[in-house]
Amino acid sequence: MARAGFKKYCKRIVPPSIERSLYVFITSITLIVLSCLWQPIYSEIWNIKTNFGIYVTYSIFLIGFILAVVSTFLIDHFELFGLKQAWNFLRKTEAHTTEFATPSLYKLVRHPMMLGIVLVLWGTPLMNAGHLLLSIGMTLYIIIGTFFEERDLIRTFGEKYLNYKRSVPMLLPFFTLNRNIKKD
Repeated sequence: MARAGFKKYCKRIVPPSIERSLYVFITSITLIVLSCLWQPIYSEIWNIKTNFGIYVTYSIFLIGFILAVVSTFLIDHFELFGLKQAWNFLRKTEAHTTEFATPSLYKLVRHPMMLGIVLVLWGTPLMNAGHLLLSIGMTLYIIIGTFFEERDLIRTFGEKYLNYKRSVPMLLPFFTLNRNIKKD
């Protein structure tokens, strides 16, 4: 639903002012259904039982959670969830175009929110096969999704984003691949 092709089709049916809110709503419903219908697979992959290990894994989880939430506010939290678009529609005001910015965490990694979600997925002292399956699937979804998102960001912001992409790693801080990046 986040791809330009779907958005173009969706605009024929749904007003642009609620398109993002609809996306967030459908995504939330999908995750709720996934959670409710999930069948556990109890095979234990790892089980950290030392106090230190438990503190470390829960710290990773907490850091990831905080990182994901704070990242939404560093960009525009309300626009991200579609609330700003709906508010502008109700107030009958024009939405302004988003300027390219790299506040704090976005200087370390291009997708701090996604890094936070990955840390949440993997930050657990008890990993069973079901949780592992979910973590692998969601991590792959995030990685693939960021490549599509970056293609859209290059189309939107052009050379500014390409320069940013060259200098800031995608998900892992301090890990850059020195390579030439061509405009998609």
